[in-house]
Amino acid sequence: MFFILNFYFKIGRRQIRFHELNYPNKFKKGGANSDFVLNGVVYQCFGHFCLHPLACTELGAFFSSSSWRDSSFDRSLRTYCTDIYGRNNASDAANDEFQKTDLEDTGDSSLFGNPSEEHGKERHFKFGDDIEAEESNDEEEEDGDLGDAADLLGSNLSNRNHGRGNDFKKVEIGEDVLRHSLVRDTCKLIQLSTSWNRKFEGELRYLVRSLNPLQVCAVLLSQEDERIALRFFYWADRLWRYRHDSSVYLVMLEILSKTKLCQGAKRVLRLMTRRGIQLCPEAFGFVMVSYSRAGRLRDAMKVLTLMQKAGVEPNLSICNTAIHILVMGNELKKALRFAERMVLIGIAPNVVTYNCLIKGYCNVHQVDQAMELIDQMPSNGCSPDKVSYYSVMGFLCRDKRLNEIRELMKKMHKDSNLVPDHVTYNSLIQMLSKHSHGDEALEIMREAEKLRFKVDKVEYSAIVHAYCKEGKIQKAKELVSEMFSKGCDPDVVTYTSVLDGFCRIGKLDQAKKMMQQMYKHHCKPNAVTYTTLLNGLCRNGKSLEARKMMNMSEEEWWTPNAITYSVVVHGLRREGKLNEACDVVREMIGKGFFPNPVEINLLVHSLCRDGKPYEANQLLKECMNKGCAVNVVNFTTVIHGFCQKDDLEAALSLLDDMYLCNKHPDTVTYTTLIDALGKTDRIEEATELTMKMLRQGLVPSPVTYRSVIHQYCRKGRVEDLLKLLKKMLLKSRFQTAYNLVIEKLCKFGYLEEANSLLGEVLRTASRTDAKTCHVLMESYLNVGIPMSAYKVACRMFNRNLIPDLKLCEKVSKRLVLEGKLEEADRLVLRFVERGHVSAQESKHLHN
Repeated sequence: MFFILNFYFKIGRRQIRFHELNYPNKFKKGGANSDFVLNGVVYQCFGHFCLHPLACTELGAFFSSSSWRDSSFDRSLRTYCTDIYGRNNASDAANDEFQKTDLEDTGDSSLFGNPSEEHGKERHFKFGDDIEAEESNDEEEEDGDLGDAADLLGSNLSNRNHGRGNDFKKVEIGEDVLRHSLVRDTCKLIQLSTSWNRKFEGELRYLVRSLNPLQVCAVLLSQEDERIALRFFYWADRLWRYRHDSSVYLVMLEILSKTKLCQGAKRVLRLMTRRGIQLCPEAFGFVMVSYSRAGRLRDAMKVLTLMQKAGVEPNLSICNTAIHILVMGNELKKALRFAERMVLIGIAPNVVTYNCLIKGYCNVHQVDQAMELIDQMPSNGCSPDKVSYYSVMGFLCRDKRLNEIRELMKKMHKDSNLVPDHVTYNSLIQMLSKHSHGDEALEIMREAEKLRFKVDKVEYSAIVHAYCKEGKIQKAKELVSEMFSKGCDPDVVTYTSVLDGFCRIGKLDQAKKMMQQMYKHHCKPNAVTYTTLLNGLCRNGKSLEARKMMNMSEEEWWTPNAITYSVVVHGLRREGKLNEACDVVREMIGKGFFPNPVEINLLVHSLCRDGKPYEANQLLKECMNKGCAVNVVNFTTVIHGFCQKDDLEAALSLLDDMYLCNKHPDTVTYTTLIDALGKTDRIEEATELTMKMLRQGLVPSPVTYRSVIHQYCRKGRVEDLLKLLKKMLLKSRFQTAYNLVIEKLCKFGYLEEANSLLGEVLRTASRTDAKTCHVLMESYLNVGIPMSAYKVACRMFNRNLIPDLKLCEKVSKRLVLEGKLEEADRLVLRFVERGHVSAQESKHLHN
């Protein structure tokens, strides 16, 4: 392989031209087939080309990250290096695992480029296509059993990294870096991505190449949306003459660990391997946290296997992350086995490890085991901290076990030399108040006051709120008065809690007086205070008064928020004032507050229930045109309203509108229309709609089956029903489909058709099948055909199903009346043979 181009490749931190390798006088050793020394590292030269693995790796990463990279060259270089040095089992296995998804398949060097075009041309692609693809992949896998998590931590690992602690250092970004002009200009260009052009892209390329690693990290941290940060990260990684520093990768992973973008985090990890960045356990830990936030705990634990394949040894940090994930997934036993495996491979647990396990014991109500673990910590060389005790105290607070809490505080001081301080008492007050234990929280506060700890308005407000939730308003008022006497003026949170308490018990006059008292004590109510009062008015049937008060908001110098509007809308809706509620919704949208689909559906459903589907449809279209999030449930509700008014043309027209709005109907939508068409004897249209639903891959629900079966059986179109039913059963299995068909046919008098389907039912011979047979037998008796009922009973006996004895007595009596004594006796003998009727009872039946 010959290289004549004057390109650069990196070795360590210095750039070397290829032609420089021809001059041995620049190195300790030179010439072809000789060694040279650079930065204290001896490299071997062969034909003026560096064959050191680091050089080959860096060269491959360099060309693969360039905008003009040639895939054939990349493969040739990889093959060349492999032939000379062979494969490294650990690292190559990791590369095979990580490089299943490659950036070369989805992107290029342009922020808006098209991968199908040639690299030499200007390209433009939509910003964020990678993220949308990853978000769709995030939901492909479902979480299952975590398996044996301890087995993911190999016992054959060496000890060399276990005692070092963490080589990982968190990147600290100062305010001066965040406010740097280059960082601010880059962020502004990223925000203009929707109106992108070539000029902006060129400026952004120039800025990115001018940024140092800390400034790139600052750009990522400055983005409010993590998806935008990830899009910028991907785009910058494809730039020619630019490479992300290792700190940038770690910051990106740390950002993603706070989101559910687990596929993006895993892809960044793959990029680190591809670019030759040294992996650390903390990088894998960030990916695990992202998976756990997405609810995919099994995939989170699989990251440990991925880490071992990459040849990265676990440390204490990654083990604590794994234990925390197992505890949060209610897998305490597996977390304990994982902790045991940690010790076996030489990783000593610290206080964080024990605190996670203590939290796990408390989550499963095993406080005694949690206390035993606290007692074992000193013998294992790890002293418990206050968090260890707070976890147990939090569980005891839920059950109001104050005596045990006090004993635990004494134990904390005696055994661990941890003196209960203001934080301890504050935590106890907050936890007791959270569980509505106001008296117990007040008792703890009195103890803190005796110990001369300063109690501020935060503790008072928490107890006042607890009293108000319990309905003890008088005690809450006394506590507020005590605050005044001690010079601790209540704030808006305290007043709002008392006001909410008055509203809960229906004392609205007292709530209004509390509002006036706030102004008197120079405490201005905020939007939350007014919303609380409006909610109380609406709950007590005074929604119009709440509406007037909201209209006076500008005079009162407060601004309603989205929750304020929602409270008034639902108050008006509950009182049946639907026109006023619709006006408030329109005003709400005009102020820039968009109701969510649930709120829209409640109002639309109320309009349809009141016989106003046209008004509901108009409101739905207005909300959709204004940019509100409207879903398929909202459309289905309006369609159901049209069907109740027997206006199927309007319902079918709205179904077409759903396709135009890209709101695809679901099974409930189709079932509603199918049932309505069947009721109006439009069976062919209902059948066509059912076939359309099946072609779109929707699975029929039990309600769909019942609706279709009912309408076809009512018309006696059994053959058409059976054809359609077979196609529906191919999509989803409905065990009692034929049972339902027989029962409906019996109801509408088609007994022979029902009898012909009895074989489909008796295949399973369950209790449900017996019930269906009884329905058919009773139907035959009602029309005076006891012989057919007798035959159904015989078929039941042949399938080891025992018919109802009382029903068979009726059949036997009717057979005797018709002179068919032999069949009557045979039916009785069937019961005797199976031991369900004694000989004496059989004689009675014969008589």
